[in-house]
Amino acid sequence: MKNIPAAQAIDATTRKREDGIRERARMQATIVAGLMLFLSGAAALIFQVLWIKELSLVTGIDVYAVSTGVSAFFLGLALGSFLIGRLGDRVARPLILYALLEAGVALLGLVVTFALARVAPLFVFLEDRSAPVAWLLLTLLVAAPAMLMGGTLPVLLRVLEPARDGVGSKGGRLYAANTLGAIAGCLAVSFLLVPALGIRGTAVAAASLSLFASAIALVSGRLFGAPERSAVGAAKSTGGGSRLALVLYGVAGGIALGYEVAWSQAIVQFISTRSFAFSVVLATYLAGLALGSALFASRTDRLTDPWATFALLITSAGVVALAELAVLGPWLVVWQAAPEGAVAGLTGSIFAGMCARFLVAAVTIIFVPTLLLGAAFPVALRLAVDPAHVGRDTGRVIAVNTLGGIVGTIGTGFLLIPNLGIIRSFSVLALLAAAIGVVAIWRGRPPAAVGPRAAAVALGAIALITAATVPSDRLATLLTTARGSIVSYEEGLGATIAVIEQGQPEKRFRRLYIQGVSNTGDAMPSLRYMRLQALLPLIIHQGEPKSALVIGLGTGITAGSLLSYPGLERRVAAELLPSVVRAASLFTGNNDAANDSRLDIRLRDGRRELLSSQESYDLITLEPPPPSAAGVVNLYSSDFYRLARARLASNGIVAQWLPLATQNDEDTRALVRSFLDAFPHASLWSTELHEMLLVGTVEPQKLDAARISARMEQPPVAAALREVGIAGPADLLATWITDRAGLERYAATALPVTDDRPRIEYAAWVRPDELQRTLPALIELRTAPPVLGADSSLAEAIMESQNRLLLFYQASLNAYSGYRAEWARDMELLLRVDPNNPYYLWFVAGSR
Repeated sequence: MKNIPAAQAIDATTRKREDGIRERARMQATIVAGLMLFLSGAAALIFQVLWIKELSLVTGIDVYAVSTGVSAFFLGLALGSFLIGRLGDRVARPLILYALLEAGVALLGLVVTFALARVAPLFVFLEDRSAPVAWLLLTLLVAAPAMLMGGTLPVLLRVLEPARDGVGSKGGRLYAANTLGAIAGCLAVSFLLVPALGIRGTAVAAASLSLFASAIALVSGRLFGAPERSAVGAAKSTGGGSRLALVLYGVAGGIALGYEVAWSQAIVQFISTRSFAFSVVLATYLAGLALGSALFASRTDRLTDPWATFALLITSAGVVALAELAVLGPWLVVWQAAPEGAVAGLTGSIFAGMCARFLVAAVTIIFVPTLLLGAAFPVALRLAVDPAHVGRDTGRVIAVNTLGGIVGTIGTGFLLIPNLGIIRSFSVLALLAAAIGVVAIWRGRPPAAVGPRAAAVALGAIALITAATVPSDRLATLLTTARGSIVSYEEGLGATIAVIEQGQPEKRFRRLYIQGVSNTGDAMPSLRYMRLQALLPLIIHQGEPKSALVIGLGTGITAGSLLSYPGLERRVAAELLPSVVRAASLFTGNNDAANDSRLDIRLRDGRRELLSSQESYDLITLEPPPPSAAGVVNLYSSDFYRLARARLASNGIVAQWLPLATQNDEDTRALVRSFLDAFPHASLWSTELHEMLLVGTVEPQKLDAARISARMEQPPVAAALREVGIAGPADLLATWITDRAGLERYAATALPVTDDRPRIEYAAWVRPDELQRTLPALIELRTAPPVLGADSSLAEAIMESQNRLLLFYQASLNAYSGYRAEWARDMELLLRVDPNNPYYLWFVAGSR
């Protein structure tokens, strides 16, 4: 009898030891599963970014094309979560299934990446015959590998047997690991992979991550063990499996993606249109989701009233998102400055400082609401997943949430923002979140949860009051506070467009802001380079130009200048944004181009216009936004220039705007190299202090003095050019810089910008003194213009005009360097010899 307690003690000790071993094994399995999903999330995000970039090459970067790509990706995720999640409950070895899924992602991911790089001709061919078939092809290409991605989390959650430890706890941790991987992929693709490896090399890197996850699954079988189907099948319900929770979380997914769409337009005036700026914002969004899920996962299965908690989290996210916009003000710009300066000083990198600046804006506006939304995921799993059907129900949760995201993305981008504006769209989303809270509270009704239920109701009331009181022009007011007085403001489809009046009282002008970033305006410098952008190539054309295409309407000045050239019979402008077309009528100097029937305005991305139409042109003049802006690199690559060259008529010209101050000198050399790779004959012209013009042709370029003089004598042409300081042929030819030989010396060994290597989009932040670096380097290339038939008087006039222009550039560089006395001396001398030049006088008047 005395030995029984001892035996029991031994048994208890043994059981305790075995329990400890099992617990450690389960923890190790969870860590390994988290690592696999981290790799999986990184690969999925990288592939998503690559495919959307490639789709923009096929269809253009208009909002419909991009939305189609995003929706196809999400649709694949949803189908994979739903179908493969159900399969995960039925297979005897789900870990093998997971390994096969990751291997499939790697294989299909590479196939799709390489296929999208070559599918444009087929897409155009099919679209001409059956547009639905063409778009279905792209949808299937993107959705197929995404479908495999969608099945990874449900299957791996099935492997871990969460019925023993709680669906919410395990699922929340795995979701956090998967999202952390997405953050890593988001940052790596912009800051490391694409700049170093290009598009196709980055796809190989992403595939390697998926294969690594697959290999881990294959070698970790013993660690996970074999799930007992009978044990899982016999698991008792713990209150999960609610269809209402499934529906509510689907609506929450729509709200979350709606916030992302609205945030992408609301935050732009505090960041930049550069790709890495949006990567910082997206990483912040994902970090909130991951951290919220990870922090709340361990508490989820201990909640006494998960319904009230779910209501509180979703409602709070809506209230906070709306309230942050309500209190947003110039103070955020002040907050951004200190971290930017500190990081730049610590690292010696302007680029790092700007990233810190963008991070402050993203954390301030985005992080807290996404933290709350992330915390709601494990609670949704607790409510919607039956432990007896882990794979199936987890797949349904992710699928319905993802489908909700598709609806939220499309509904917010295409309906709410164009019709209600950004602030009112946030109000609608916040009220929908409050409605979810009310429904969830009604469903729960446990007597022990009075506090959370009351808080959720109170937050719903706050959301309603805030939505009714926040001014709808809140963001417009913030934009104009520091930049000038507002003339027009439109929160439209895909972008926010504003026209702001600026300048000193005696010299007022207007500027066009797209996504909070200045693009161009109607001040004298802009008027000059845009007039020359259109008229210079027409005047030097070796034939009789009858047709011209302008890519990028902007203020309408370049396209409007085509109206001043009498010989043209067909004038076309391709513009991506309808709101830009509406804004163009607010600028002067454009001959009211937006309302002139002689100009055919086509609402298309420039690349899409050239891909979809077989029309040829005597002139294609390119004036898209600055090349470093996200997505715009598609219109600066050597691949695009070859496409433009293919649309030239005999003796046709492609004229490319080359801004000097929007990228570093080494990036300008890469842009020049891209142009040279496409055109056997090229020349460079200086259209303004800050801008140059690249002229490319297939045939040799010949500057015929008689032809140029005759064309410049046409009254509309002469009047248009006199207004910007070009009084005659000598002034026009004085803007010549160099021919192809000089450009070859400048580009030297620079690597070109291509579709596969979009270097300029990921280039370093622009140094503050870059104009002082790039402009002198280009002026050093200057040669005498090779004018045919020029007599001595014309040659002398060209030299005198060129000397005046160079004196002005010298004066301006002195001013930029802080040498005001030298600036005043040079300008006084310049105006003595050219007192009536409106271009030079504009700078002296101090309007800049």
